[in-house]
Amino acid sequence: MGQILLVRHGQASFGSENYDALSSLGFDQSRLLGLGLASRRIEATQVVHGTMRRHRETAETCAASAGWDVAPVVDEGWDEFDFLSVLAVHPHEFGPEPTKAEFQQLFEEATAAWIGGEDRPYAETFAGFCARVDAALERTAALAADGDVAVFTSGGPIAWAVAGVLVDGGSASLWTRLNRMAVNSALTRLISGSRGLNLLSYNEQSHLDGVPGALSYR
Repeated sequence: MGQILLVRHGQASFGSENYDALSSLGFDQSRLLGLGLASRRIEATQVVHGTMRRHRETAETCAASAGWDVAPVVDEGWDEFDFLSVLAVHPHEFGPEPTKAEFQQLFEEATAAWIGGEDRPYAETFAGFCARVDAALERTAALAADGDVAVFTSGGPIAWAVAGVLVDGGSASLWTRLNRMAVNSALTRLISGSRGLNLLSYNEQSHLDGVPGALSYR
């Protein structure tokens, strides 16, 4: 019986020229996670990450702090959905630089339209995103037959993986609720056994406890 450790990336450089790079806080969060895993004697026999820079940097930083010497496997199935594409095709009345509150409103409205299957030129449909994550999770579960697998990905794929474990076929409304509360560098644990996958924990963040300013959501 193996575990799948789903790790959301550390804080990215939101609002900067290269959003995909980790911020200094994101690197700190990734190191804290690695140290926390090492202190709990949790060791991954395989490491998987998506193609995004924030996935790779989180994986490398966490693995180094945890003392894992494992060559990573890159799986694009764990990439986040293209939320910029979803936002770009959604009409709104906000200016070119919306406030945080306006951005959150726009994000939720645009995502709801995407989930609802509105006919817009999306880079990827919600159904396509879900099928992609389902396939990535199936590939990862096969790897977990030989030990614990750490997957470094984003909040959207983690939320859909958990929604699919908890509700047969997944649930868009559950995905929305889970994705809304995802913490940077948080750990979600799935158990892979003879009866399939089961959720052990979601969005763990104990490695950030007691560290001022370490908790972030974007």
